[in-house]
Amino acid sequence: MLHALLKIFLLCSVLASGWAQALQLSASRLWPSPDYTRITLEAAQPVAHKYFTLSNPERLVIDLEGVESGPALSALAAQLGADDPYIASIRVGQNRPGVMRVVLELKTAVKPSVFQLQPLEQYGHRLVVDLYPVQAGPVQAAESSVNPALLLPPGPAEMPKPAKAGVPQYARLITVAIDAGHGGEDPGAIGANGSHEKDITLALAKKLKQKIDTQENMRAVLIRDGDYFVPLGQRVVKARAVKADLFMSIHADAFIKPHARGSSVFALSENGATSVAARWLAKKENEADLVGGINIDVKDPFLKRTLIDLSQTATINDSLKLGHAVLKEIGGVNALHKAQVEQAGFAVLKSPDIPSILIETAFISNPEEEKRLNDPAYQDQLVDAIVSGVKTYFDKHPLTAPSRLTLNP
Repeated sequence: MLHALLKIFLLCSVLASGWAQALQLSASRLWPSPDYTRITLEAAQPVAHKYFTLSNPERLVIDLEGVESGPALSALAAQLGADDPYIASIRVGQNRPGVMRVVLELKTAVKPSVFQLQPLEQYGHRLVVDLYPVQAGPVQAAESSVNPALLLPPGPAEMPKPAKAGVPQYARLITVAIDAGHGGEDPGAIGANGSHEKDITLALAKKLKQKIDTQENMRAVLIRDGDYFVPLGQRVVKARAVKADLFMSIHADAFIKPHARGSSVFALSENGATSVAARWLAKKENEADLVGGINIDVKDPFLKRTLIDLSQTATINDSLKLGHAVLKEIGGVNALHKAQVEQAGFAVLKSPDIPSILIETAFISNPEEEKRLNDPAYQDQLVDAIVSGVKTYFDKHPLTAPSRLTLNP
């Protein structure tokens, strides 16, 4: 009898230990985008998992081991929108003791990329599930999502309009790639009153596109048009895929001191940063991939090929000219943090053949500037200044290479 009771006690101890170790998710997030859909499951400890795909119908099954049901896991299905490009529905339930099963009913076959991220900044351990179209992997997806019409020469509807006095006419539209910094898992800097940099940059980028699209012989393409994460390297690839004539990355960063204020413009540097602040900012921006989360096992041959190019020095010189023109106009709207274009090793500016600048519109960490950044009227003023700078740059430095842009006789 004593022996039987001891066995029961030991069994109960083992079961109690297992229950004590059961893990609840602290958060779940779903980020749809034209390129891919991302699911993020966050917990205080790494989430052991297995996954597999099924066909007829297409499904992705993810088994979460040692995880129990909870509010965060239950909330996952409610985050799914009807316009998600890849997921039709989400079902969550216990598959067997100690295993919660997540079943993604898919609209089409996908190529899943599943990986773990270590705790970083405000995040705990994250299990990331990226769903890419089966015909394009994580790198190629950046190019496949680009509107094919933007890769074609202008048709009859895009021919130059009748000339206006003082307005140069070109044989084709000038394409401006606008990169709203951060997005999705990466909120960017967070303001004193809770504003997220990713929201402000997207609002400014959309307004900037709208303004550029009304200009003679200019069109804009958004690198991201919603709240989702785009790795830094793919931002470069997407700009090159639309044959952009220039690239502008929009930001609103924070500094360790709340009184820091003013706008800045940055270009790439191959020989070190022009100031301590520029070096600090570049390091912070280049860590966006760590916050947003990329699968380090996926290599990016497009970016590698992009960066090894002898035209980089000439492009940096053009970037500085563009930066000076934009900085001068912004100075009429906001105080300048630095009176000259600074340089540092920003990964997002490393296109060898596209003049590229990063615009720090203001310091979101400064309560006064944060308020202005959220003001639609101020946003309009800022956008008008940027567009004026771009027009000044092209007036003074037209792209006359026959393969890219030529003046219309």
